[in-house]
Amino acid sequence: MKPALVVVDLLRDTFDRHAESFIVKSAKTFLPRLNDLIDAFHQRAFPVIFACDSFLPDDFIFQGGMEPHSLRGTPGESIIIELHRNAEDHILRKRRFSAFFKTDLDQTLRTLGIDVVLVTGIAASICVLTTALDAISHDFSAIIVDDCCAAHRLEHHKAIVDVYRHTPLYPLLQVMKSDQCFELLA
Repeated sequence: MKPALVVVDLLRDTFDRHAESFIVKSAKTFLPRLNDLIDAFHQRAFPVIFACDSFLPDDFIFQGGMEPHSLRGTPGESIIIELHRNAEDHILRKRRFSAFFKTDLDQTLRTLGIDVVLVTGIAASICVLTTALDAISHDFSAIIVDDCCAAHRLEHHKAIVDVYRHTPLYPLLQVMKSDQCFELLA
């Protein structure tokens, strides 16, 4: 197994603008666990990829009423400073939910010899999920790290992890706690 860790959308705009929201409060509680996981990947020289929303001001995604955020070239599209990063980490700018959609993530992972993608971040019910499902569509196994992701509501998070914990896609798609991921890396 050669894994990569994908950290989805832990960005300043979300944390600064929505500090009191459920999703940000939940994300703040999992940051220490996520940093431990990032450190474990760094120590083993496995790739860490930060997949970051990076929208244009008039992007289609905002036509449905979503507030413009993470605009390209603004400080709001930056990764939160609380995350452990190093110079070898990959920054992937994305304009849609999945880190695979119209990016070079699949080619990057193949070049690095990756066969399994661990997906963390926000939102579990949107960007984390679509990234994990697209990993399968691009012939990578995927693991949603249950206790290192969050959704806009607790019931959304629980519903997603419960559905995909018992999916017919197993073992290609799995849901695990971070402790189980550490065991895999050992």
